[in-house]
Parts: sequence; structure tokens; C-alpha cells
Amino acid sequence: MVNQDRAPSLLALGYECLKNADLGNASRFFDEALHEAFDDAEVLFAMKCAQFWRECIDEASGLETPLRKGDQMVVRWKTFQAFLSRIPGDFDAATYAFKRMAFSVALDFYLSIPDEEKASLGPEFDFRVGRCRKALGDYETAQQHLERAVKAKKDDAAYLAELADCGALAGEQRFSKALFRDAFFGEPGRIDLALLESDMIHKLAAIARERGVPESDVADWVPVFGELTGLFEAKRELGPSESSRLNSSMFQLENDLRENPSLAAKIKPKLLNRYFWILDHYAATGADKARSDKILLKIRLLDEDVFKQYVS
Repeated sequence: MVNQDRAPSLLALGYECLKNADLGNASRFFDEALHEAFDDAEVLFAMKCAQFWRECIDEASGLETPLRKGDQMVVRWKTFQAFLSRIPGDFDAATYAFKRMAFSVALDFYLSIPDEEKASLGPEFDFRVGRCRKALGDYETAQQHLERAVKAKKDDAAYLAELADCGALAGEQRFSKALFRDAFFGEPGRIDLALLESDMIHKLAAIARERGVPESDVADWVPVFGELTGLFEAKRELGPSESSRLNSSMFQLENDLRENPSLAAKIKPKLLNRYFWILDHYAATGADKARSDKILLKIRLLDEDVFKQYVS
């Protein structure tokens, strides 16, 4: 006789196996649950996800090096997010368990890299391990790895964003917002939004998508909407060399826009971001109002709607 009541407990056992990176035993519990409740939506969901990850792990295991294997698992996590949108059901416990399994397997691959290769990878190794530790909820260890990576490459937008994300998940909101602002000032295109978990970043990315921004440009618009919504309110004073680089970057983008008007859609968010930083710098240093007014006029000419939101 079919016993529907056993299915939830069998699923729970399977999820515990996944959290220990044991897909084999998890699948056995899911198979048993299917025999008990063959039409249960969550059982069918778990079975489909398990099949997806069996193929992914087989694929990753066939690669030549532990580094490539680990990277492949991380890439497949992003593929999995797209896969979830195509199958019926929304089961948080199952999704979380598969996430734990995916990043546990990726972490094991990274940790199996020979010591001499770990040393040659330097901050790249710490970055990868830190990102996995973050996904597994070990924020303290993740932060240690990511801080080492940032110390070695302090201007790397991807490193800064992952450290900021870790801070957000650990409840260090002001620290997180300041780092996110720095990260998205540099090279937003290096930031992998699909691997960030911060609610704030998800909200800002959603605003960009709702306004029809192409996916390739969403990261560039995140700091603009962060400024307009007040979510990037954690700011700092710039040093002389930073101020000089900021102005140089602004002038270069303005020149690029004059010479290539067809690239306006891509250049606009980058330029707005720099204008906002310059205005904050002027406010912090007590610059003449005329200098701020000049930047405000540039914002107005570049995007009237953004200007109205900024000054309102």
C-alpha cells in the first residue's frame, strides 16, 4: 500500500545526504519516496534536480584538473538556476540542499589542488574557496579567504563584491554597502551577479531589469540605482590619487561618448556613476557650489529622468 506520509521524511533524509555532498544516497531516498508518492510534486522536483546534478558531476569529474572541475561546478550552479525556472515547483528546502551539495563538491575539488598550484594561483585560490565557503554559510572562514584575496588585488571588482556579499550575509550591513559601492565603481562587468546573494543587490538588479536594461548592462546600472534609491548611502572621502583617477576616468568616458554616440547606452551608467562619486567628493571636501552645479548639469543633459530622481 502506498504511504504518502513517508515521502516527506524520505525527502528530508535525502536533503541531509545532499548537504554532505552524497548524491548517491540522496537519490536512493528520492527513489524510495517516489515509490511511496509517485505523483508528489516535491518528489518529482527532487528527482529532476538529482538527475541534473548527476550529469553535471560526471561532466566535471571528466575534466583534467581540480581547478577546472571546481570552476565547472560553479558554472553549473548558475545553469541550475536557469534550469529551475523551466521545471514546475518552488521548493526552498530542496534548492538549498542542492546548493550545499554543488558548492561542497566544488570546494572539495579546489582543496584537492596540489599545494604548489595553490601557491601559484595566489588570490585566485582564496577567491574561489571563499566564494564556496560563503555559499555554504561559513561566513567567518569565507571572509578570511576573501580578505586575503582583496588585500592582494584591492581594486578587483569581483573580489570586492564577493567580500561585500559575505559581509551582507553575516549582518555587517554598513561594511557591506561601502564595499559594494567600491566594487561597482570599478569594473562592474567582472562582477557575477548570479553568484551574489545580497537582497540589496538583487533588488537593484531587479529595478534595472524592470526598466528594460539588457542583461549584459545590468551590473553597470546597479550603482546608479543604488545611489538613486539611497541603498548605497555608505560613502567615504577620496584620497588625492583616487580623486585624480576619478576625474581622468570621467573625462575619458565623456570623450568616448562624443566620439562614439552609438555606445551611449553602455557608457551612460558608467558616466553617471562617476558623476555621483564626484558630487560626493565635492560635498565631503566643501568644494565651491559652482563645481557641483556643473556636474549636476552634466547629469541633466545625460539623463533627465535620473537627474530629477537625484535632486528630488
